[in-house]
Amino acid sequence: MDPVSQLASAGTFRALKEPLAFLRALELLFAIFAFATCGGYSGGLRLSVDCVNKTESNLSIDIAFAYPFRLHQVTFEVPTCEGKERQKLALIGDSSSSAEFFVTVAVFAFLYSLAATVVYIFFQNKYRENNRGPLIDFIVTVVFSFLWLVGSSAWAKGLSDVKVATDPKEVLLLMSACKQPSNKCMAVHSPVMSSLNTSVVFGFLNFILWAGNIWFVFKETGWHSSGQRYLSDPMEKHSSSYNHGGYNQDSYGSSGGYGQQASLGPSSDEFGQQSSGPASFTNQI
Repeated sequence: MDPVSQLASAGTFRALKEPLAFLRALELLFAIFAFATCGGYSGGLRLSVDCVNKTESNLSIDIAFAYPFRLHQVTFEVPTCEGKERQKLALIGDSSSSAEFFVTVAVFAFLYSLAATVVYIFFQNKYRENNRGPLIDFIVTVVFSFLWLVGSSAWAKGLSDVKVATDPKEVLLLMSACKQPSNKCMAVHSPVMSSLNTSVVFGFLNFILWAGNIWFVFKETGWHSSGQRYLSDPMEKHSSSYNHGGYNQDSYGSSGGYGQQASLGPSSDEFGQQSSGPASFTNQI
């Protein structure tokens, strides 16, 4: 039997049924989707300029752009409709910083999730034998939760700028030929942004997964166990002191209360002494 089959038969992969390892596996998959949909994107748009002089027209102006979206470096040539002179233009904007930060966070989150999942499955005993592993895991989880929130928010703003800069209507405004009413400028097709929209969605889903996993990682640390001991000790002391006090009160009530009730009425001897007074007086008479 090969080693993988032995580990599976021994129940090693049961760790994936626990929330800690299961969420790590989901984080791994969602990180792949996040950087694949953003880092692997390439798109473009097509414009047409129909001049009065048909020989100067260009009905198929292709403008291609891709990750990391340094749009100011994307150049293209368009006719000016003034002879054979052509105008060289470039798109506006640069969203490379937010896009690269988003992809970098996704790649490192994928690598850490992969390593953590391997540790949970094959080295779970070593992971839990001291507090160092869970503490490192907890700190890294908090940091990645913050990075996913910042990276997804920044990339959502960057994507909005990319959509504006690559809008065919905005690009047509850059052309001098399109400012003349006699020339006809139009968009043949617009860029498809569905995969980029999906990357933003996966970014915020990763933030939700990592933020939700903070609690399950925290339960593995010594801080959680020490907090439980701190809360349980005062409750045990309070319950023991209450039981002790209740026992003394009962014993006091059973002894002192009974004695007080018994001492309310006079004793038989005293009653006899009090009743002897009138009898001796009649004898004297």
